[in-house]
Amino acid sequence: MTEVNPVEPRISIVALGVEDLARSTRFYAEGLGLPTTRSPEDGIVFFQLRGTILELFPFRSLAEDIAPGFDVPRSRFGGITLAHNVRTREEVDEVLASALRAGGELLKPAQDTSWGGYSGYFADPDGYPWEVAWGAFELAEDGSLVVT
Repeated sequence: MTEVNPVEPRISIVALGVEDLARSTRFYAEGLGLPTTRSPEDGIVFFQLRGTILELFPFRSLAEDIAPGFDVPRSRFGGITLAHNVRTREEVDEVLASALRAGGELLKPAQDTSWGGYSGYFADPDGYPWEVAWGAFELAEDGSLVVT
C-alpha cells in the first residue's frame, strides 16, 4: 500500500501579528500597493498575493489564537524573513525606496551578494524583515519563482 503525504507543497497564508492594524494596512495597501478588499475595521486584513494570502492580525489576538503563553513581546529578530524577488537589479532599489516612503525602515542597503545577486532588506512598521532580491531565481511570467 502506497502512503500518501497529506501535506501539499504550498503555503496558504502568512500571518503577521501587528501592533497597529490600521498603520500596517496602510503600509501594505497604500505604500506597497498590495491588493485587499478588507479594512482594519474588519479586525483582520487579507492581501491576495499570487498563490498565497498575506494576513495582518492584531498581535495579541494572533497569540491568543495559537495557545496560552504566546502573548510575549517579540524580539528584534524572530528567526524568519519574508522575501520579494524581482525581475531586474533596478527593481530592488525601486522596491526598497517604495517601502521606505511608506514608513518602512532600511535594515540593509541593496548590494551585491555572495551568491551572485543583488539584495537589500527593509522592515515593515512592526519590524518584520523583508528581503528584496534579484538574481537568485528565475521568475515565471506570473511572478512565481522557478527553483531548479
